[in-house]
Amino acid sequence: MVLLKNDGGLLPLDRSKIKTLALVGPDAYPAVPVGGGSAGVRPFSAMDDLEGLADALGDSAKVVYKGGIPALAEIARATTFATEASGPEPGLQVEYFASTDLSGPPVRTGTDVRVSYGPDHPLPPDFHSARWTGYYRVNDRGTYHLVLQAMGEQGGARLFLDDKLVIDNWTLHRSLVSDVVLDIAAGAHQVRLEAYRVANWGSTTLRMGLVRSDAIVDPDAVAIASKADAVVVAVGFDPTTESEGSDRTFRLPIGQDELIQAMLAANKNVIVVITSGGGVDMSQWVEHTPAILESWYPGQEGGTALAEVLLGEVNPSGKLPISMERRLEDNAVYDNYYPNDGDKSVKYAEGIFLGYRQYDKGGAKPLFPFGFGLSYTTFKYGNLSVTPQSVQGSDAVTVTFDVTNTGEREGTEVAELYVSDTHSSVPRPVKELKGFARVELKPGESKKVSLTLDRRDLSYYDVTSKQWKAEPGDFGILVGSSSATIDLKGSVNLAH
Repeated sequence: MVLLKNDGGLLPLDRSKIKTLALVGPDAYPAVPVGGGSAGVRPFSAMDDLEGLADALGDSAKVVYKGGIPALAEIARATTFATEASGPEPGLQVEYFASTDLSGPPVRTGTDVRVSYGPDHPLPPDFHSARWTGYYRVNDRGTYHLVLQAMGEQGGARLFLDDKLVIDNWTLHRSLVSDVVLDIAAGAHQVRLEAYRVANWGSTTLRMGLVRSDAIVDPDAVAIASKADAVVVAVGFDPTTESEGSDRTFRLPIGQDELIQAMLAANKNVIVVITSGGGVDMSQWVEHTPAILESWYPGQEGGTALAEVLLGEVNPSGKLPISMERRLEDNAVYDNYYPNDGDKSVKYAEGIFLGYRQYDKGGAKPLFPFGFGLSYTTFKYGNLSVTPQSVQGSDAVTVTFDVTNTGEREGTEVAELYVSDTHSSVPRPVKELKGFARVELKPGESKKVSLTLDRRDLSYYDVTSKQWKAEPGDFGILVGSSSATIDLKGSVNLAH
């Protein structure tokens, strides 16, 4: 787990001051130990956040839980349609086709009250492609979530509102669950959903629904948050939203941004815990949230681990293995990832400038940089030594430095060693990670760290000669706590 933010020292929570802890969010219960698809190594049992926190606090405090927002299945079941713009008949007209591209005459027609297919109500076994058409009536103009949960690589789906394509997962599986936020005027609006399946295996989930943005958060969740001493908001993804066979959205799933904002309005002591396999869009709430913890997919004892970190039994020491972008557009591959229409090739135009290499090059700054991670204590770096100062051939370089725990708690720091090559004849990153060391320190304790660099660490791959090449000159030796925080600087000269 990586502690990303801890304003005012909110964490670890003080047991003596916590009498009621509010736990809200879709990832709080049941447990989300793993992602979907082949990431789904299922444990025999899994500790959810609710049980983990309740067990850890025992009789000293009460944990009050609310999901806070409806599940996708609930949204789909609660969405009512009409077959005609002004007619009384509820539901959507549906046409089934024998082809996977809606071609040919319908082999079957009918009316579905809603589109909500899942494990408890699977798609028909003879389903190849289908079209649902109906109307959604809006009484008062407002902002609505329009959400579609589809089948990923087993098929495709696209959704139209008033003949405008608003969600397109027909040929590219951009997300298992797609959510668009639209301003919709009062009146009847035509909804058309088209979907197909290419294989009779895997997911048979297909759900569609609409819900007003200002009605998505459960008022009971706001009520318990307003009376609690602190609020833990467990958000993020799960096997239905992050899996193989499809990408996922950068934005959190439907309603979760609104839930976090509602909790921040109700309580000043909010801890957001994120379950995900990578970065997420935090732009709507990151500046106002005092504490943020990235838990990734925490495994079968995730609830226990979370409680130990939040209550200070374990000092978090994780560091980010990625750079977390502020906006999806800031990612180096944003313009290169999906091929152009009709083009089946992907251009790796970003080259070697990925992650922190991209951000070091200039332009946008990451939200949280590679190698970053907070602790409940503080650390100081000093006494850098690089020996020898000049090397040649296959000579090794030894980099030593001190790390001191300057805080009042025992903790673990991960010190990072980067090398900078500014004289290369080919484009090179500003710096590259070449080593790191995990250092456990008691309060006030110092330890000397020693890391070794060899010729390969000073080399780049020459695509012309097809071998690793180190060019003579001065190389920067950089040591710090993240790619964005360099505490110590030195150099070494490669003679030849």
